[in-house]
Amino acid sequence: MTTLIFVCEALIKTQEQMMNQANKHRKKINYKIKSKMFLNERNIITARLFKKLNDKMLNSFQIIDLVNSFYKLKLFKTMHIHDVFHSELFRLIVNDSLSDQKNESSRSIVINDEDEWEINDILNSRWYWRWFQYRVKWKSYDNDLNWYNADDDEFMNAQEMIDDFHIKYSRKAH
Repeated sequence: MTTLIFVCEALIKTQEQMMNQANKHRKKINYKIKSKMFLNERNIITARLFKKLNDKMLNSFQIIDLVNSFYKLKLFKTMHIHDVFHSELFRLIVNDSLSDQKNESSRSIVINDEDEWEINDILNSRWYWRWFQYRVKWKSYDNDLNWYNADDDEFMNAQEMIDDFHIKYSRKAH
C-alpha cells in the first residue's frame, strides 16, 4: 500500500514538473470583447493552391464572446469553419501611426467553397504524358509558373479564350 502511495505522489510531482516546463514560455493573453483581431491562417485550409502563398494573417475579425479560455469570432459567411479560436492565433490590430500608408484589404476568404479564378490570358499549351495542359495568366495575380490540366474545371468558363488561343497559335499543341 505504501508503494502505491509513493507511486501516486511521484506521478503527481512529475505531472506538475511537466506542466511547469510546458507553460514556461506561454503567457495568458486577455482580449476584450468587440476588439478587432487578425487571425493566423496556421490551421485553416483555404482555396489557395499553395499554402506558402497564403497571407499569414487573415482579415480582421471581431471577438464576439469568451468561451472558456478561447475566443469566438464573427467570421465571414463564406467561411464554413468553427468560429472559436485560441488566443495564440490572434494578433491585435494596432492603430497605425503612419496615416498616409494604407494597406489594401485583402479579398474575401473562401473556405470549403468553390472559388472561380478569372483568366487574363493563356500563355502556352503542351502535352505532358497523357495530359493536355495550359499555362495561364490569372487576372490580378503575378505570373503563375504552373501548368493546369485542360480537362479540369479551371477552364470550364473559358472556352472562348481557349479557342482564340488555338486560332492565334495554330502550331501549338492542341
